[in-house]
Amino acid sequence: MTKFMRFAACLGFIVPFVSAQMAFANDKISEAEGMIERAAELRAEADALAEKAAALIEAAEAEAAAAKEESETAEAATEDSASEAALEGAEGDNIAAAYEEGGKYFTADDVPTFNVAANGEVDWNTFSGFRRYHSECHVCHGPDGEGSTYAPALKKSALDMDYYDFVDVVVNGRKVVGSSANSVMPSFGENKNVMCYLDDIYVYLKARGTEDVARGRPGKKAKKSAEYKEQENACMEG
Repeated sequence: MTKFMRFAACLGFIVPFVSAQMAFANDKISEAEGMIERAAELRAEADALAEKAAALIEAAEAEAAAAKEESETAEAATEDSASEAALEGAEGDNIAAAYEEGGKYFTADDVPTFNVAANGEVDWNTFSGFRRYHSECHVCHGPDGEGSTYAPALKKSALDMDYYDFVDVVVNGRKVVGSSANSVMPSFGENKNVMCYLDDIYVYLKARGTEDVARGRPGKKAKKSAEYKEQENACMEG
């Protein structure tokens, strides 16, 4: 067999083999291209899903924020209504002046209270209460009934406590002992500088509690009535 014939024989074997390999390679390339195309499709679907999820999260967060704001608004409105109702109730029972006797003002339940005229003038008892409070009470309870680190704000006590309970504490004193507090309110039942002016101090503190009387010395005051002078003298001299 000549060299040419042997070469031709080799070609007859190699060419089909190479053709088969090329066909196989082309198939794999086509398969890879298909996988790449599918991967691109999957990536696009994933991006779309991620975008949708982000939109849902954003909407949920916005809805939650709106619900929180609505809840806070409703809570604030409820607190305001409760405060207004409490104040209205207090004014009806413990604050609003229903009548006057000898320059002193009383509620419908005969509890001493204050009176502030349209021009800002306070009744004499309230002015007297300012003076007596700052003479006898402010060292412990702070100026203007605001309280201190040592004793509570009496402007709140005058609103929260029943009048007769308030008087009882001043007359007999009170001791509070607990895990977080240990305080003693001395008795003032024998102190005429307090007892003869106790109602004055009480109405002054109520006026401070409602902010009808501002901090500091009242700028305008009514005159001391003859009845007040008589009662004052009788108490201090008795």
